Amino acid sequence: MNLRESWLLFALGSAFFAALTALFGKLGVAGINSNLATFIRTVVILLVTAGILSLRSEWARPAGLSWQTWLFLVLSGIATGLSWLCYYRALQLGPVSKVAPIDKLSVAFVIVLGLLVLGEKPSWPMLVGGGLILVGALVIAIF
Repeated sequence: MNLRESWLLFALGSAFFAALTALFGKLGVAGINSNLATFIRTVVILLVTAGILSLRSEWARPAGLSWQTWLFLVLSGIATGLSWLCYYRALQLGPVSKVAPIDKLSVAFVIVLGLLVLGEKPSWPMLVGGGLILVGALVIAIF
């Protein structure tokens, strides 16, 4: 398996940086409006992504994209923005050790949505893993 092209490597990177996001976010929202904090975070993400596109010479005109691609990217952006607004507000109100794991219920949600909307095939490891995430989040939320 080519590690540079492995989905697993990028997924682990995503998890690691999500952990840093929670930690730095909790420290960053102290004494600031959570919506303003989300805006600042979004500007930073825009600048970092633009820098990566520039360094890798990957800028391209999106003229050839279908309307479906545009629609789903816009809907994804809206969902991301709403998720971040809720996340930063939750970080402001609650402990990061509870907020971040509850946020990971998105894994269980996306398993269900993948099965229902995308027609993905269930497997025992997927269902057991998703169930364990659900149970873990409930334990953290309740106790």
